[in-house]
Amino acid sequence: MSNTLLRVYPSELKLPFELKKANSGCIELINKTDERVAFKVKTTNPKKYAVRPTSGIVPPGGSCGITITMQAPKEIPQDYHCKDKFLVQSVVVQEGVTNKDIVPEMFNRAPDRVVEEFKLRVVYIAANPPSPVPEEDEEEIADADVDHEVFRQTMIQAASRQGHASGSQPSYDEEVSMVSSEIVKYADENKKLQQELELLRGRSQSFGGFSSKFVLFVFLLFVLVGYLMTGRKV
Repeated sequence: MSNTLLRVYPSELKLPFELKKANSGCIELINKTDERVAFKVKTTNPKKYAVRPTSGIVPPGGSCGITITMQAPKEIPQDYHCKDKFLVQSVVVQEGVTNKDIVPEMFNRAPDRVVEEFKLRVVYIAANPPSPVPEEDEEEIADADVDHEVFRQTMIQAASRQGHASGSQPSYDEEVSMVSSEIVKYADENKKLQQELELLRGRSQSFGGFSSKFVLFVFLLFVLVGYLMTGRKV
């Protein structure tokens, strides 16, 4: 039968289980009515648990938190199964009744009194459950670490070689700029050699003073000079 006075949340008491260590769990009582509701918490094993508070009054539409502490267990039960249970009793009380006025007789059933009861079973849970990490995520993390380490080592070796050659330790951006500059210079020099070769070919065709072998010799000479100049710069 569903309760009409108090809502008990959660519907079962989950307690972290750890040998030789006391742990606590909480439940919340929510008043579903516009009247004042008194409650009392009982357990099948009172020596094992400490309940605070064991009784009280929940105002209309209000709530009350209950803390239940289990004594440090000395042994592991079979299959982590717990047979202990809790019982929450509730009854409507009149205005002016205080917590001190709550007595066990108030929760006895009578023709003119409605007493509701809600039972909770105790469930053990791991005290410090490990956070699961999917295997794919672990592989991706490992691959990322390896890639980062390889890239870092490559950059260190490149910087070291450049440092030995120039006596300094340029940054990565400086190295890229230097290489790009050398490429542009080589392209310009190659373009100039091609223009001079075309000019020589034009002169040879216009005046007929140079043979094809001489033109080829001059072209190879310019290529060799350009290669030697580029090698010294690099």
